Amino acid sequence: MNSLKGLKKEFLASYATNSRYSRGRKYKEREHSYRGPYQRDRDRIVHSAAFRKLEYKTQVFITHEGDYYRTRLTHTLEVAQIARTIGKALNLNEELIEAIALAHDLGHTPFGHAGEEILNELLKEEGGFNHNIQGLRCVDFLEIRYPEFIGLNLSWEVREGIAKHSTSYNSKEALTDFPDLNIDEQPTLEAQVVDIADEIAYDNHDLDDGLTSGLLSEKDLKNIRLWETKKKEAKKKYPRAKPEILKFLIIRSLIDLQVTDLITHTKYLLKKHNINSWDKVKKNKERLVKFSPQIEKLRTPLRKFLYENLYLNRKVLRMTEKSKRFIKELFLNYHHNPWQIPEEFRKRKRKTDSLKRLIADYIAGMTDRYALEEYKKLFDPYEKV
Repeated sequence: MNSLKGLKKEFLASYATNSRYSRGRKYKEREHSYRGPYQRDRDRIVHSAAFRKLEYKTQVFITHEGDYYRTRLTHTLEVAQIARTIGKALNLNEELIEAIALAHDLGHTPFGHAGEEILNELLKEEGGFNHNIQGLRCVDFLEIRYPEFIGLNLSWEVREGIAKHSTSYNSKEALTDFPDLNIDEQPTLEAQVVDIADEIAYDNHDLDDGLTSGLLSEKDLKNIRLWETKKKEAKKKYPRAKPEILKFLIIRSLIDLQVTDLITHTKYLLKKHNINSWDKVKKNKERLVKFSPQIEKLRTPLRKFLYENLYLNRKVLRMTEKSKRFIKELFLNYHHNPWQIPEEFRKRKRKTDSLKRLIADYIAGMTDRYALEEYKKLFDPYEKV
């Protein structure tokens, strides 16, 4: 085991997170004979119920809209793949990256961000609902798989990466219930890599799904410089490529451009700020894994296009409102009749949790399909209960 640790240390950069100096787990455990702590975290995440459910949770398109579109699971695997590529180039801890990437969406509700928005509204007096913190609740309390402790008992660094996952839905206030995670500290470089890999994955793959669904048209992208540049390059190299193949070539090239730029600019920032230790990463005033200003400027119009033409598309908005109605009615029903929540799940309620928080935990753990079936059982008079 010691020789394995030494070999691992030799290949890691000085600013990477070394498992030898991990802040450990909440419940002490013996080290495994041939698996490192972050490998064990990854394995626990992969074998969790929350991870399996990601297959039937969607991002933009609800499950019954079609089998082609990405689910939370396929998105998670794509994030892990992109993040490990970046991490390898920066000599970071790939095992930690993979564990954080595989866990980063565990707290997501059914029906994408629509579910999170309505639960946040319903839990306004309870501190709201945040999918990053819900992911932490999953791995800390809700997964029951071991006789020695509740939760998955993940390493501190993985838990921090889940909680500090940086998105527009995140907020520092949500971390106040977990004081051990040090709100004002920067997350590890491994966690920062997962954050940006998440952006790269959902921007480019939502673009793919949007074009495939017909909600987006390639003609509408003619004013997006980044898309047009890559389209010209692809057509020049493969003049006889069919439109569908051309689309894949462009999207693959967009991902490669962003990954390459991110690696190059991050290396520049690490050198500029003289980052030569894990401690300096944590104490730095700003995050260090970033795109160059030039690429960030090119990405902005594409992201704006997706927001205005896909996420605010009439059909997507109708799906969003319908999803919110499903979840709100389920929530109110359980609030009036808490006995309808399975007894085994009700036992997981902690003394500090309200009934509303218990209901949110239960609903957040549903898949799209289960939520729809539960809705029909409760409100359709012709459906079997």
